[in-house]
Amino acid sequence: MSLKAPPSPAETGGGRGGRATRPVSRRSGLARLGPLPWIAPVILLILFVVVWPVVELVRTSFLNVSISGKVRGSAGTDKYEKLFSESDLGAVLLWTVIWTVVVVVCTMLISLALAQLFNQKFPGRTVTRWALIAPWAASVLMTAIGFKWMLNQTAGVLNTVMMDLGLIDGPQDWLGTASTAWPWMMAVAVFVSLPFTTYTLLAGLQTIPGEVYEASRIDGAGTWQTYRFITLPMLRPAFLIGVVINLINVFNSFPIIWAMTQGGPGYDTSTSMVFMYKLKETDIGESAAMSVVNFVLVVVLVLIFLKVSRWNEED
Repeated sequence: MSLKAPPSPAETGGGRGGRATRPVSRRSGLARLGPLPWIAPVILLILFVVVWPVVELVRTSFLNVSISGKVRGSAGTDKYEKLFSESDLGAVLLWTVIWTVVVVVCTMLISLALAQLFNQKFPGRTVTRWALIAPWAASVLMTAIGFKWMLNQTAGVLNTVMMDLGLIDGPQDWLGTASTAWPWMMAVAVFVSLPFTTYTLLAGLQTIPGEVYEASRIDGAGTWQTYRFITLPMLRPAFLIGVVINLINVFNSFPIIWAMTQGGPGYDTSTSMVFMYKLKETDIGESAAMSVVNFVLVVVLVLIFLKVSRWNEED
């Protein structure tokens, strides 16, 4: 007769009160890290794509680098002193601010009107919505080159049409002088910025409940009162997103100006981005210093707007 060992309390369900005792569960090392394993690739990507280039940019601005890219030692703050002594820097920075403010303001106002229009029901609404995507789908550089050919002094369609209509006596060099080049470049910048901004605002409009408008009509509110006190406040989050993204994009805009005028004649149609690009032809360190200034300026512009708009406060 074989003897068997008595079953353990865990097997028989014994223990105090007849309840089965369960082994204490321990969290695995992966669980202790929480969401870190999931967001780690994104953090690494940001460090590699954003942080590291900024660090290298700042470091390069303090170096003496030849045109061929050879580092010849430290330059200290010489490149910044040279940059701020440039006679054209003041005008370039002024035009950069004007360029950014005019394009962003015009883009937001026109997009607000278009979003309000596309939020209504009318025949052909789907077709017009799709048509608005065209400037967004096309390359910005390709769009700028297309407008450049349209404004060409000898073969441009604009001069041809205006002379045929008797509006001008002879062909005009629209991109040859700053007084006419700036408005055209701003118009192109607004044109390519409209699709994203309009659809951002349209998405915001479509999140507003219809019951809110129905209640305003019952209260006797007029069209303008409804738009001012209901639509605009509830559209504020989408509007802020559109402004911030446009501020960054327009300030950093390079293809439009470079394709249409290359910042000329001289620096008359240059923004700080084009000015920075031109500086690399003569001094890479000074160009890096201008890049650092650009980075600081765009951060300051965004922070000023967020401060003025009180983005983290609710009405």
